[in-house]
Amino acid sequence: MVKILYNHACSKSRGILEYLDENGVPFEIIDFITHPLSELEIRTVLKKLHIAAKDLIRKNEKLFTDNYSDKNYSEDEWVQVLVENPSLIQRPILIKDAVAMIGRPVEVAKLFIES
Repeated sequence: MVKILYNHACSKSRGILEYLDENGVPFEIIDFITHPLSELEIRTVLKKLHIAAKDLIRKNEKLFTDNYSDKNYSEDEWVQVLVENPSLIQRPILIKDAVAMIGRPVEVAKLFIES
């Protein structure tokens, strides 16, 4: 089963859901905007993605550019920023067992899902 960390306002997230549904791929949706991830959940996702917290941030978001772009935070501080501001999390994130990927571009996400 594929877990998808999802933001309902994101067209890429909706596109991945449509692909999963059309292809009969079992999935679980985790809407991290309405149900924000805990610190432990974010750290687990980061480990599965093999990236640092700052690399999971949507750096083109106004919230980031206005408040965080000039910050030189530690890993723990960036994790806390993500906990407090889930809209800054890259999306969608696809999780299969012990591995994950940011589901863009869709073509690469499809390969991940089918593997």
